[in-house]
Amino acid sequence: MVSSGLGVQGMLWATSPASTELETVLMDWLAHLLDLPQRFRSTGTGGGVIQDSASSATLVATLAALHRASGGRWRDTGIDRRYRAYTSTHGHSSIEKAARIAGLGSDGVRAIDVDPDTQALLPAALRAAIEADLAAGDVPAIVVATIGTTSTTAVDPIPEIGAICAEYGIWLHVDAAYAGAAAVCPELRWSHAGLEYADSYCFDPHKWLLTGFDCDAFWVADRAELIEALTVLPEFLRNAASDSGAVIDYRDWQVPLGRRFRALKLWFVLRWYGAEGLQAHIRSGVRLAERFAEQVRADDRFEVAAAHPFALVCFRLRADDDVNAALLASVNATGRVHLTHTRVAGRYTLRMAIGSPQTTETHIDDAWTLLATTAKDLLTP
Repeated sequence: MVSSGLGVQGMLWATSPASTELETVLMDWLAHLLDLPQRFRSTGTGGGVIQDSASSATLVATLAALHRASGGRWRDTGIDRRYRAYTSTHGHSSIEKAARIAGLGSDGVRAIDVDPDTQALLPAALRAAIEADLAAGDVPAIVVATIGTTSTTAVDPIPEIGAICAEYGIWLHVDAAYAGAAAVCPELRWSHAGLEYADSYCFDPHKWLLTGFDCDAFWVADRAELIEALTVLPEFLRNAASDSGAVIDYRDWQVPLGRRFRALKLWFVLRWYGAEGLQAHIRSGVRLAERFAEQVRADDRFEVAAAHPFALVCFRLRADDDVNAALLASVNATGRVHLTHTRVAGRYTLRMAIGSPQTTETHIDDAWTLLATTAKDLLTP
């Protein structure tokens, strides 16, 4: 509300020094809070910027990757060869959309197989795909690894993936849209192992860090590469501050020219909750998810369908897909809970996601009672 009321235009430092400088400082604060690698800080070669969503972050990373992979030709002459993007079969749909927008087409995305037990990308399969494309004369441009996939919150093996990207000179973008918030807790930072390999990284404070939509935190290890790929400077935008090279113009870090004062709402969240408050929120979600998973495991009619390192639990009845779909429809129809679904290993699977700071054990227990009672009704002849 404050940001909208102020009506700040933050495209250039000159149009709003306060908006620009708060965003720079705030993104360094956030990087410190998550213990991100030093290479993402504005005090070095990198830096952070707020995008509207992880989808935009993936697109921007793809464009920067194409600029690098083409040796700078992409910016002037466009797509001149067959470039490839790689992600797991559980990678977000925005990766394919980014490839389409960037001119690679849907066929330019290689979907890499995952481990059937962990649902995480298989490094050996990634290497095989890269080598096959190189043999065919194609250019591997970007790998998008995921920390907390949408379906199951699986964590791709970033250290192994990063080493492969370093070996072949491929841009590594790490999408932690949902699960990145977990890194505010030291005991959950194992999920970010290997991040020192990443050329870019993002997560959405608007998902699990109590910030209103839209707010994606996006960092790059080398801001010069990003700016070189995206900058366009018409005469009407020239000004003394920009020409000096001493300021940041965030218009060069995103697709649109104009931008809102998104940093302000994130500033409010960090100042209100503090590190301890945000950690308590994340830990509560993880604890409640484990409580729910224990209830599922204790009932022989149900099974937990995937690991649940964060605050999402995938589960299903030990029954066919139609029965599980009926269970989901029935409990949602009560209006007391709202669950979603996915497919794990091809099977229809229900998802319990916990994210509200007002969710308590009572809510979890009531949800389980509803599920168990409804399942009894469905399974009774």
